[in-house]
Amino acid sequence: MSHAFSLRLPVMGLAVAMLLAGCQSNPPMPTVDHVDLDRYMGDWYVIANIPTFLERDAHNAVETYTMNDDGTIDTVFRFRRGGFDGDVRRYNPRGFVRSENNAEWGMRFVWPFKAEFLVIWLDDDYRHTVIGRTRRDYVWIMAREPEIPDEEFEEIVAYLDGVGYDVTELQRVPQRWPEPDGTPNAAATRE
Repeated sequence: MSHAFSLRLPVMGLAVAMLLAGCQSNPPMPTVDHVDLDRYMGDWYVIANIPTFLERDAHNAVETYTMNDDGTIDTVFRFRRGGFDGDVRRYNPRGFVRSENNAEWGMRFVWPFKAEFLVIWLDDDYRHTVIGRTRRDYVWIMAREPEIPDEEFEEIVAYLDGVGYDVTELQRVPQRWPEPDGTPNAAATRE
């Protein structure tokens, strides 16, 4: 088996699992009223999540969005596995906006599958956001900075509890910048 193919197997498995999980019946997940895509683009530090198997034990996790000319969203998900000096993992799914309010996306890791990606929380200043799913199996709390004030974090957790998430499953994602190799911030990880 080729090395490239063996690396794709976990990503393919994740895409199929997320697609099938989304087929089960759950109450609708409310999304935000509107997402200004230009403001939403850029770096988001993952503060906490209910992780997929690919991102367990992630450190310095950052998701970066860039709008493509064709209206799709180039996504880079990057983190260090197992510690702040762990190996860098990087995934590049493509986002497809599916709703007029720009809050519902399909995230394609492997063609033709698109996992559900819902913007369910977004503050007015575009500093904090939450990505959820109707299945309530995965969730990502993200911020423009590597930390979020405790009061705002607790407000988000209470919201997630109110929409049906098991918040006891939430895990904080350790963030420490600059990284041991001297990488100063999330923007430098894209170079």
